[in-house]
Amino acid sequence: MDLETGNYQNLVKKESWRTVLTLAYQSLGVVYGDLSISPLYVYKSTFAEDIEHSETNEEIFGVLSFVFWTLTLIPLLKYVFIVLKADDNGEGGTFALYTLLCRHARVNSLPSCQLADEDLSSYKKDIISPAPSTFGASLKSTLEKYRVLQRFLLVLSLLGACMVIGDGILTPAISVFSAVSGVELAMSREHHKYVEVPVACIILIALFALQHYGTHRVGFLFAPVVITWLLCISAIGLYNIFHWNPHVYQALSPYYMYKFLKKTQRGGWMSLGGILLCITGSEAMFADLGHFSQLSIKIAFTTIVYPSLILAYMGQAAYLSRHHNIENDYRIGFYVSVPEKLRWPVLVIAVLAAVVGSQAIITGTFSIIKQCSALGCFPRVKILHTSSKIHGQIYIPEINWMLMLLCLAVTIGFRDTKRLGNASGLAVITVMLVTTCLMSLVIVLCWHQSVLLAVGFVLFFGSIEALYFSASLIKFLEGAWVPIALAFIFMIVMCIWHYGTLKKYEYDVQNKVSVDWLLGLGPSLGIVRVRGIGLIHTELVSGIPAIFSHFVTTLPAFHQVLIFLCVKSVPIPHVKHEERFLVGHIGPKEYHMYRCIVRYGYRDAHKDDLQFENDLVCSIAEYIRTGRVGLNEENEDLAKQCEGMVVVGTPSTHLDGIQMCEDEGANPEAAGTSELKEKEKQSPPVIKPRKRVRFVIPESPKIDRDARRELRELMEAREAGVAYILGHSYVRAKKGSNLVKKIVINFGYDFLRRNCRAPTYALSVPHASTLEVGMVYPI
Repeated sequence: MDLETGNYQNLVKKESWRTVLTLAYQSLGVVYGDLSISPLYVYKSTFAEDIEHSETNEEIFGVLSFVFWTLTLIPLLKYVFIVLKADDNGEGGTFALYTLLCRHARVNSLPSCQLADEDLSSYKKDIISPAPSTFGASLKSTLEKYRVLQRFLLVLSLLGACMVIGDGILTPAISVFSAVSGVELAMSREHHKYVEVPVACIILIALFALQHYGTHRVGFLFAPVVITWLLCISAIGLYNIFHWNPHVYQALSPYYMYKFLKKTQRGGWMSLGGILLCITGSEAMFADLGHFSQLSIKIAFTTIVYPSLILAYMGQAAYLSRHHNIENDYRIGFYVSVPEKLRWPVLVIAVLAAVVGSQAIITGTFSIIKQCSALGCFPRVKILHTSSKIHGQIYIPEINWMLMLLCLAVTIGFRDTKRLGNASGLAVITVMLVTTCLMSLVIVLCWHQSVLLAVGFVLFFGSIEALYFSASLIKFLEGAWVPIALAFIFMIVMCIWHYGTLKKYEYDVQNKVSVDWLLGLGPSLGIVRVRGIGLIHTELVSGIPAIFSHFVTTLPAFHQVLIFLCVKSVPIPHVKHEERFLVGHIGPKEYHMYRCIVRYGYRDAHKDDLQFENDLVCSIAEYIRTGRVGLNEENEDLAKQCEGMVVVGTPSTHLDGIQMCEDEGANPEAAGTSELKEKEKQSPPVIKPRKRVRFVIPESPKIDRDARRELRELMEAREAGVAYILGHSYVRAKKGSNLVKKIVINFGYDFLRRNCRAPTYALSVPHASTLEVGMVYPI
């Protein structure tokens, strides 16, 4: 599969049962690793402090009842049957819901959005305006009217993203730590704590150190590991049920929840923070939707994951209902219910399953950061695609090592599952609350359902999640402060970057050069035009950037062909190759100035190599041949508009169009092959001739003389080479700004800009052909 396309989810639309079952099998390793290992720590975290296991078994049966109904209502009912349907062209997750709402309500956080983006096939898919008299229409107009509501929607989405990042730090820590806690049964209490933390840290370091290899190298092992683990815990659960308490199924009744809360009261409410951990990883079903299909994820959960988890929790409860003499708090954990002869094999499988579950959340963290960066809400980072075939498998070095250090810090700092569970639970439930809020808007704005249905959705699922959220938040001093602190730091970074980027773009728009000024210079622009292509990178989608006027007034010569290149993201997951380039003239055609806008979805891989450069030139040539809007001198009014943009695909999408060929320059005095070899032995090596560039033009339809002349000019310029003109902006708060703005811009944004990754095009261009000019932006 091509890395840039969104064909993966399109392929699975035409799915056979064999394809569905294959995807369901694969999803077990990628999607359900985190959710499957929750039995390791749920009971241990629940009974850590707030409640005690008694002879009446009311506590253990009440916890089992809560676990059963929580798993049934949240992952099964909410996610499998409702939320999975709210996909954004096959993609899921918090930002998928946000971009879906943006397109339906015409709300956009990206400053470079333009009307042409709405013509993208994926942009308009399934978008139907609500009837004028409905609540959905009034809600849509309210969102479009008030910027404060738009900002609130963005901040809500960013909050969910920040908590996902926090979960990427906490989940590997609690998963691996709980998995290795099985050694506590093999040695004395005094010694096992000295072994658990070092072993957990070694596994975590190895896990993060292997990230750069990509999951595709060991991904084929993920599904067998998770399946083995699920079969293992379900078999042990069945054994414990029949061996210790066959009547434990009665505890599935909601009545036992009432008895539990009646007896334990405040302690029972506070223990819900531990019960909450049984649904960690549920959000992955929605977030990883782009790699699979809705049907495959539903089949995997309902037929394998859900029954296995229920049996595992019932088995633990059955064992504990017959064992009340708990010597130490760790004796209520998962491994105590495992038959003694099986503990070491189960420990090995548990560690492998914990690594798989941690891998899934780490990859999800990379994905959410890439989406935030593409939508202008996170500083640029280095993104490496670890697989050329499987879409979405990425690696971000800076984020990886940062996650590892933070993960080790919380593991060493807490050293027990109780506080790790409190921290992880708050991160998980916050993401779910954000999803519930966004889903209520999707029900009204995108699905055009009754507002009563949306309110019912929020009240039902929101009240359940709010109950768990309050139980987690009350543990603020016992570990729950960690995700709040992490989310606060990441939120500050995201907001500062987004604000600075937005203000910088607004300054570019306010100070762009008018077309009248350009037309007044004449075709030569008042300077000498030399051979070659000048590629000017800009963030503007219309008008001429101020940096160009700076060039014209300071440089004595410029290139014969000028291309203003804008690489931007649009609020859809993928942009088809056929719609990648948007090309147009700037001014009359004899000026040889073009604008090219390259559009990527927030999950597309950006290409900025030699092939991209050739695709760019080919697309302009194809525009000249078929869709050009070259302007004559007589029509100055049309020239002033200068924004007749035409959609042109990549060369691979118009094989019957213009293709570009490069070959070595011909030497008229070249000898035969054998003669050339003799000369090479006798004479020193000669410099290779410059590559010749040729456009292969189809025979039909015929093109006019002006187009041929323009194509020849472009061909000669490409043959002479490409020079890259990059603007380097220094953003400063303008005089008279308040103190907060000065701190945000002069210190916060400036620090992030100096330490973030340069744009990808700036890293891929040869230094010898680069001209960089700095400008100060007072904003």
